[in-house]
Amino acid sequence: MPSTYKRDKPWDTDDIDKWKVEPFQAEDNVAGSFAEESSFATLFPKYREVYLKEAWPVVTRALEKFGIACTLDLVEGSMTVKTTRKTFDPAAILKARDLIKLLSRSVPVQQALKILEDDVACDIIKIRNQVRNKERFVKRRQRILGPGGSTLKALELLTSTYILVQGNTVSAMGPYKGLKEVRRIINDCMANIHPIYHIKELMIKRELAKDPTLANESWDRFLPNFKKRTLSKRRVPFKVTDKTKKVYTPFPPAPEKSKVDLQIESGEYFLSKEAKDRQQKEEVMERQRLKREEKMKEREKAFVPPEELDAEEKKKEKKEKKEKKEKKKRKRDSEAADVDGDDGAEKKEKKKKKKSKSKEDASDGEA
Repeated sequence: MPSTYKRDKPWDTDDIDKWKVEPFQAEDNVAGSFAEESSFATLFPKYREVYLKEAWPVVTRALEKFGIACTLDLVEGSMTVKTTRKTFDPAAILKARDLIKLLSRSVPVQQALKILEDDVACDIIKIRNQVRNKERFVKRRQRILGPGGSTLKALELLTSTYILVQGNTVSAMGPYKGLKEVRRIINDCMANIHPIYHIKELMIKRELAKDPTLANESWDRFLPNFKKRTLSKRRVPFKVTDKTKKVYTPFPPAPEKSKVDLQIESGEYFLSKEAKDRQQKEEVMERQRLKREEKMKEREKAFVPPEELDAEEKKKEKKEKKEKKEKKKRKRDSEAADVDGDDGAEKKEKKKKKKSKSKEDASDGEA
């Protein structure tokens, strides 16, 4: 039966964070150094060799603090980490293993070194074996990145992780909760579910988490329920067979001739290897000669002079030109005459009006 006697605990105050995980120090390892050496090795691609060679001193200094030894083998293309007498943290070798794994997957050194922290974990998701078709795989992998890397950035902000899409894998770093979300999103993306649906869901969850009244309630009524639209797709056969009625014959169709049968018919099968090579060379030479002739004909077209006209045709052309000129002149003259005639008629009318006015003025003066 538990004791009901409650003593005062002066050390237990409200400002103490009971969930805080204190970093593991050398003093915490009471047992001392390890009984056996633990080591992990991983291979890296050829294109990472130069970068790793430059960044290796930084990696060595970071692992020395935890008492972990590391070696870079450029001949074999491998990285190795192992425990030493100075290693005090049992989990340090596992963190070092994750570090070299991330470095081989093209994660930058400064980012990869964050894995040595206690609250950071990593996950490498293999995506190539989830989609068979290469073109479909490339399209779905591009969906993770999004236009200008916008989808990837949104996922990183919502899950508080670092994500790197490289080749056939996706490397993720961050808290365990965020890594779980990232794995689910990437697996769904490879299964043809767009990441934008998950992003929308995560944004709604983030807003709901701010409301303390909804802490003990179900959020299902707030989350979007995207139904998969199944379009009616009639299966189209790959090879459309000819279904027209044919005359019935009891004999089966003749088998198609194999490559060897065709060679026997043409006589190529009985030729020696030298004769075959010679024949092949002659065919190539013949094709080259025909192409050369075609190119020469095309070049010569530019130097062919235009056809000269006969003397009679030239005279006809001159006559036609003269006739056209005369017609144009007549038109101009007729137009000018019409204009002049109109002007003359107007002048006569004006004179008549003036005369009639002067007569009227004279008759008014006599009166």
